[in-house]
Amino acid sequence: MGKGGRMPVAVEDRKAEQNENVVRRVPHEKPPFTIADIKKAIPPHCFERSLIRSSSYLVFDLIVCFLLYYAATSYIPLLPKPLSYLAWTAYVYVQGCFMFAVWVVAHECGHHGFSQYHWLNDTVGFILHSLLLVPYFSWKISHRRHHANTNSLDRDENHVPRFKETIRSYYHYFNNPVGRVFIIAFTLTLGWPLYLIVNIAGRSYDRFASHFDPYSPIYSERERVQILLSDIGFLAGLYLVYRVALVKGFAWVMLVYGAPLHVVNGFLVMITLLHHTHLSLPHYDSSEWDWLRGALATVDRDYGILNKVFHHISDTHVLHHLISSIPHYHAEEATEAIKPVLGDYYHYDGTPFYKAMWREAEECLYVEAEDGDKAKGVYWYKNKL
Repeated sequence: MGKGGRMPVAVEDRKAEQNENVVRRVPHEKPPFTIADIKKAIPPHCFERSLIRSSSYLVFDLIVCFLLYYAATSYIPLLPKPLSYLAWTAYVYVQGCFMFAVWVVAHECGHHGFSQYHWLNDTVGFILHSLLLVPYFSWKISHRRHHANTNSLDRDENHVPRFKETIRSYYHYFNNPVGRVFIIAFTLTLGWPLYLIVNIAGRSYDRFASHFDPYSPIYSERERVQILLSDIGFLAGLYLVYRVALVKGFAWVMLVYGAPLHVVNGFLVMITLLHHTHLSLPHYDSSEWDWLRGALATVDRDYGILNKVFHHISDTHVLHHLISSIPHYHAEEATEAIKPVLGDYYHYDGTPFYKAMWREAEECLYVEAEDGDKAKGVYWYKNKL
């Protein structure tokens, strides 16, 4: 059979090697480099934030959102019903993707990567997130603490993994394909609003915690005014939606705005979850955690063409945790620059996101320290209940 007979074996070997690289554990020992070494490897211009360039991406995203809205409301009603259902479904998904692009720009404002002017970053971020029904400063503060305590089992602010002994007994009934579908659907549809309202999947506090409560244990006393401002922005956005609904109807608002917003929230939860949930990623307790190792314990993911739509928030996330103020339009170049420095500490998984979501839901149920592990305080994902 010659070469033709060996091809399937070669393909199978390549797939096996790729799978091995995907589950290869990120080193948990203290790295032989510092954050200063990482910054030194990045070209100086990558740290520059251009207000004009940042604004051009935002304007483009907003124009696309408007054109999608105009096309949908002007032409889809003219289509026959079976075809119009498909058209509305396509609109909801595509509009949701570009609304998420706007969300990413607002997120960049929160990291002061939009421009060199902090007041302008907060103004733009506040307006954009309020229109997307996100309490801007409330999220900014808790998200900043997530970056400051990434993968700390004691202090990280979101997507904190469970321990085996803390898994509720009823969860065993969901540890199957049907239960997994329910868990994923629940996570993608209700995960974000429940995180904001009751801090679900967030850090455990000794009393009720909410992103809308100025007296929540998430925030300090000096941050209460910012939480109130966030609530005002959120209520203003909600009131605007209500006023439009009075004119256009609730169903119209849900179809044109509400359904795409659910797509935004779903991608937000999925992207964040998949960056911090992987068999290769360690978590640390307070005896072992330090900032650099925590920041390195994340993984870049591939969302295909959506990488570009989402301003590369998904495929340059390792860099984002190391230096979050680098604007998205320099992130690819900066990521390539730091890979030689990071070596095995850099991890990338090219598994399609829909397959990855299913795999991580199946394999990453809780974290546990391994017997005989020399580095006590290091925990890895497991799935044996």
